[in-house]
Amino acid sequence: MRARHAAPVVASLAFVLAARGADPVNPPASAPADPSKAEGRFKNIQVLKGTPADDVVPAMQFISAALGVDCEFCHVDRAPEKDDKKEKQTARKMITMTQAINRDNFDGHREVTCVSCHNGASHPRSIPAVDDGTRPPEAPAPAPVAAERPPAGPVLDKYVQAVGGSEAMAKVAAHVQKGKLTGFGPDPVPVDVVAKAGGKRITTVHGQRGDNITAFDGERGWLGNAGRPPRDMSQTEGEATRLDAALLFPSDPRGLFTEFKVGAPGKIDGKDAVKVIARNEGKPPAELWFDAESGLVVRLVRYAETPLGRNPTQIDYADYRDAGGVKIPFRWTVARPSGRFTIQLDESRQDVTVPDTTFAKPDPPAAPPAPPS
Repeated sequence: MRARHAAPVVASLAFVLAARGADPVNPPASAPADPSKAEGRFKNIQVLKGTPADDVVPAMQFISAALGVDCEFCHVDRAPEKDDKKEKQTARKMITMTQAINRDNFDGHREVTCVSCHNGASHPRSIPAVDDGTRPPEAPAPAPVAAERPPAGPVLDKYVQAVGGSEAMAKVAAHVQKGKLTGFGPDPVPVDVVAKAGGKRITTVHGQRGDNITAFDGERGWLGNAGRPPRDMSQTEGEATRLDAALLFPSDPRGLFTEFKVGAPGKIDGKDAVKVIARNEGKPPAELWFDAESGLVVRLVRYAETPLGRNPTQIDYADYRDAGGVKIPFRWTVARPSGRFTIQLDESRQDVTVPDTTFAKPDPPAAPPAPPS
């Protein structure tokens, strides 16, 4: 057994491919499988048949986070379609079990997931833990008070004014930024960020093994990893990147969601904060936390829906500075179950013309010419 490394890396394809199974050696002679479905794109798909292919990797990431393990806990390295490991067979049974529990006991609503029992451990705990003396006694819960929440509009208005106002935001055409990323290893690595009005953004992390790129052209996104061809983002990944780009540029959240509701207040870094729950129909909610005094966004919590559960991402914003008449965070920390990283900007320029081609996915390399016959 190997525990998952605490690095902010996404679970690789290996931990994804073992969720279902069609025989890769003797496929049926019927029509070819639909490549938009899991079984049409991946080998040996069994319990996730019919799932959109783009949802398979996020589902495996959810398992990785729920159990605190790497891909190789269930999968054979470099051969994830194989069934050599018992843990892979167990994972299939557990997926089937949780689906049945929710179907038979919760009217099909997903109330029980891998996290319900595992909670970050590769094997679920079956015996309560003894008190080790570090847990303070719990105070009796106060009686619930039916408090009427204020409307979200004033909170969002205050945010728009805090970052500079609508007119100032409309005047900023682009940001060209340089900084450092910490969290991928012992040493910081350089980062370049180019953002443009309309939700366009490209972040390039210059790692020791090559560049890692996250790009969004305002409509679609793509990812580039060193040594691999760039790939298109899934719809879920694109929606998350669009939201991140909008808050970092910044722009009015009312252009991103259709419904807002003020939630229970709280504290972030010891300061009072106002929570606003933002929703789009049919999508998981997002939590926007605003500093109660300044009105600036200090935290975003968003969720990626998967067939097995929701993967959370928390982004904390800090070190707001003026950049061309608007205030933007010069530091943000992205935290996921797999780890966290922080980007700290050193500079942000606005006096630069940025063409739209900056955000376009590069063409695949041309095939080498055929040898002469």
